[in-house]
Amino acid sequence: MAACTEVGVEYVGVDGLDAYRASGWQGVLGIAAFGQELAMFDTSDVPVACIGTRPLAGPAALFEVWRAPGDLRSGVDGLVCYRTNGHLILGMVTLNEADVNTGAGEGQRLREATARIYQDIFRCVRSLGRARVIKMWNYIPEITGKLDGVERYRHFNAARQRAFQSCQLDVRGGVPAACALGSPPGGPLVVYFLASTGDVAAIENPRQVSAYDYPDDHGAYSPTFSRATVSGDPSSPMLFISGTASIVGHRTVHPGDVLAQTRESVANIRALVGQVNRAMGASYFVLERLQYKTYVRRLRDLEVIASELCAAIHPSASVVFLQADICRPDLLVEIEAAGATEHHREH
Repeated sequence: MAACTEVGVEYVGVDGLDAYRASGWQGVLGIAAFGQELAMFDTSDVPVACIGTRPLAGPAALFEVWRAPGDLRSGVDGLVCYRTNGHLILGMVTLNEADVNTGAGEGQRLREATARIYQDIFRCVRSLGRARVIKMWNYIPEITGKLDGVERYRHFNAARQRAFQSCQLDVRGGVPAACALGSPPGGPLVVYFLASTGDVAAIENPRQVSAYDYPDDHGAYSPTFSRATVSGDPSSPMLFISGTASIVGHRTVHPGDVLAQTRESVANIRALVGQVNRAMGASYFVLERLQYKTYVRRLRDLEVIASELCAAIHPSASVVFLQADICRPDLLVEIEAAGATEHHREH
């Protein structure tokens, strides 16, 4: 059973994805496609999220392939397309706000779309072995734009928190890791998630106020996510770090300085890894062995960010870059990470 809770992720171009297709998508839980639709492939057997956020410093199309062992089966539950081996679940939801007819303003339409997505996700997860969500990825068109005088990200946060509450889930502590990034105007809301029937532990960063405890100056409804989660069998856990930026306490630091923001983001990731290792009683995770997905607001900053990550983490570290707006207008870079354990527990 332990092997069925192990999950892996790989970033490939078109050629790499073609190799998975040729194998009949064997071992593939699902795919997130950045910068390109998947019309050229028959992906009817696996859930796919097509995200307009474009890759940088690499191929024009980037595919995030999630893998798991065991017998995989696919299904649909409401808005959710998913695949599972009975222990791990990867699900994808795509919904156009224009398809939600509330009879109210555009802000309410975004809230209703978000609520529907999250409520369907939670219902799906509960129906599949009462699993727990480990990590959620949210791509929100024009994330810092305004609707009805309120920032779109704040509308999203209000609906997300209410969806947790309506499904009788905690909104403080024990919530999934997550990221929320901007996607091109006019595109759909895209949310995908990983869930597990095994143990999931939430981790907070000692350098930061927990997002769910943010004061009201960040909105009436705080973002509902943990800074990181650890999941899997105790002998081979996996770490999922939420989108991490230049925030100390609850405030942005180094506005306008992309180099300093990158360094602060890495410092926050380093602190999280240290916190995880202390909680687990051993050096399970190291920075250079994690896989990083880095979101860059301004294309001109890419070289500075890439150079600093190479120096601060390791020249051989696995890093992919995407161009996206961050959830605060004064943030220039955001980094998420995932990785398997460096050491196995001794018995």
